[in-house]
Order: sequence, then structure tokens, then C-alpha cells
Amino acid sequence: MKIIEFAEPHRRKHFAFFSRMDQPHFGITAEVDVTDFLALVRRSPTLRFTPALVYLITRTALELPPFCWRIRGETVVEHATLRPSFTVPTAESAVFSFCTVPYAADPAAFHQRAVQQMALRASSPSLDDDPDTDDYLFLSAFPWASFTSVTHAMHYSPGDSVPRITWGKYFGRAGRIMMPLAVHAHHALVDGSDLGRYYQKIQGHLNQCEKIFANFA
Repeated sequence: MKIIEFAEPHRRKHFAFFSRMDQPHFGITAEVDVTDFLALVRRSPTLRFTPALVYLITRTALELPPFCWRIRGETVVEHATLRPSFTVPTAESAVFSFCTVPYAADPAAFHQRAVQQMALRASSPSLDDDPDTDDYLFLSAFPWASFTSVTHAMHYSPGDSVPRITWGKYFGRAGRIMMPLAVHAHHALVDGSDLGRYYQKIQGHLNQCEKIFANFA
């Protein structure tokens, strides 16, 4: 973890401007093409949709420094790695559980960790986060509908700068399979151009999924 100093005067003004807002978070919902990714998951005997998608979402965030920045008072820190915390169904209740898995660059290692943790949370649900920790990505699945926008329940305090990413029900269009993906972030840290790069990068990873998950094919 390192301290981020905004050397450019206008970048400092941007940070101060949005940090003062009561609701500093903003988001975009766009469709991503999951045709190749879904085909790979369906024919693989071991690759599962949610752990594989969570891996790609987190890998993409780690490739864009603003998604690794977090506000701590007047200081901004950058995490070298992130922990995706995603929602999973449970056998104990009609409501979901959080499932937090430390990221691993090796997709097979991350996938194994995620599958194990998902099984644990199915029978032992939790809504707890580690106190005084902000190296999360908060992820949610909404598989019941192909939404066009998302809002989040959250504390709109300057210190909550963890990005939120949500995926919805995929659907067919013109021979391809599309999926809504909503990305929300703190505007003092993440700009619209950063969100644009996020979508470009994750689409690239989805297109290269056969290579990324070669051991699962």
C-alpha cells in the first residue's frame, strides 16, 4: 500500500470538489458481450460462472490504479491487491450472504478459493466486513432481470470509496449474448474516462477468456 499524491493542480481540485459532495458516487450501466465466456463455462467440466466472472472483474480493477485508490480522511492510499466481496445465495435464508475471497493472479488458484468460500457461505452466511479495512471490491449479482440502471444502499460518507460492480441477467441479441454490468465509484478518485477504460478492458478479457482460463477448457 502506498500514499497517492496528486501533483497536478487541477487533479487536486477535482478531488476536493467531489470529496465535499453529500453523494460523491456515480455510476454507469453498459452491456458487455459474454458470448465466448459463457460458451467456455458451459463446456468446461470445472469452470464456474460466478468465480470466473469475479476473477475477471477484479483483475480488470487491478489494472486501473484509480480502482485501487481509497480515501482515508485527507489521505489517498493505493492497494497493491484487492479482495472481491460478492453476494451469493444461501441455504439458511432467502437473503444473500457476502462472500469475500482474496485475489490471486493465477485464475485456477482464485477459482478454487472462491468455490470453497461459496460453499462455506451457503451454510454459514455472513454480512460482516473486516473493520477498518478498505481493500474490497463490492460485487453483486442480479440474475433475475437485465437491468438498465442500479442504485446501492450505502453510507454516503467521504471515507466510503470502495467501488461497487453489479452484473445482471444475460440475454441474446443478433446472435450474441449480452450482459448488463453496472460500475459505481467515488467521483473524487474515478472519472468517466476511467469507467470507460474499465469497460474496454473487461471486454478484452471476456474476449480472451479461452486464453485466460486455458487450464479449464
